[in-house]
Amino acid sequence: MKYNNLNFNGKTILITGGSGFIGSNLAFYFQNNFPESNIVIFDCFRTKEVLDNGNLKSFGHYLNLIDFKGHIICGDLNKKDDLEALNNFSFDYIFHHAAISDTRVKDQDIILRTNLNSFYDVLELAKRNRSILVYASSAAVYGSLDSPQCIGNEKPDSPYGFSKYMMDQVAGNFSKKHSKMTIVGLRFFNVYGPNEFFKETTSSMVIQLGIQLLAGKSPRLFENSDRIFRDFIHIDDVVKANILACSPKKNGVFNVGLGKSRSFKDISDILQSELGTNLEVDYFPNPYNSYQMNTLADLTQSKESLGFDPKISLEEGIKSYVPEIKRIYNLIKDDQSK
Repeated sequence: MKYNNLNFNGKTILITGGSGFIGSNLAFYFQNNFPESNIVIFDCFRTKEVLDNGNLKSFGHYLNLIDFKGHIICGDLNKKDDLEALNNFSFDYIFHHAAISDTRVKDQDIILRTNLNSFYDVLELAKRNRSILVYASSAAVYGSLDSPQCIGNEKPDSPYGFSKYMMDQVAGNFSKKHSKMTIVGLRFFNVYGPNEFFKETTSSMVIQLGIQLLAGKSPRLFENSDRIFRDFIHIDDVVKANILACSPKKNGVFNVGLGKSRSFKDISDILQSELGTNLEVDYFPNPYNSYQMNTLADLTQSKESLGFDPKISLEEGIKSYVPEIKRIYNLIKDDQSK
């Protein structure tokens, strides 16, 4: 499905973080819809290296790229020598999704070096190539502010959220200085869908609860989960936002959510209905002292400047996702039986 009239055939497209969740979906969008496009993925694939909270430093996985036919450059944004490999191409479009995206990481130095310092290099690359640049910001810039979350009212409360907030400031200043460039930031809310499994504990509640239910386990939710709301958006609508961002009415940063809040309990109920289960919810105390209780994207500017109008409801998104969740569960079960 094509989301606008742009023709990417014959164009060279860079996707940083292309072995991750959003990046890999974006790569296959171009491959499937524009087979004459030249797609280059630059990513730091996973190793055993972990961060201060015990999670992996990189969630990139080769299994997200099975059947990918483009170029892959295994590299680290923090290493200038790795970035040099990108000078062998002339990019028409750059989609910058590489980042440490774990909101619970406390190591400020590694977050800011990876997310913010490297962004200057990406901006310079886009400038040299006269590329259209679309980059991943995050709803984490809003911290625990009350919903709806609106552009211009930010208060990050994590190193990750701060790194994305500063990226937005850097992009805004760079855009003013180089007014002929197209630079758009997208603040993603709670994204779910195929290829997120390798994010492990940072993957969405949809796949985590789905696997629990398929294993015959009661879905585990925080106490009062019927009062914890998130703006859940399907990956297809997120890819759509990336494509629309290539031809904005103006540069800037824009929210990418569904524009509707749903509870964690809603996810459990929808999954139980789709999977034909009726297991009692296992409620446990929320271990976090500071916890956002409600996210809701204000899409006013996204609709005006990008023409972004997400269509996939939580019910529709989960229904379409269930076959993939079942496939992942069967792989897990087969692996455990070996």
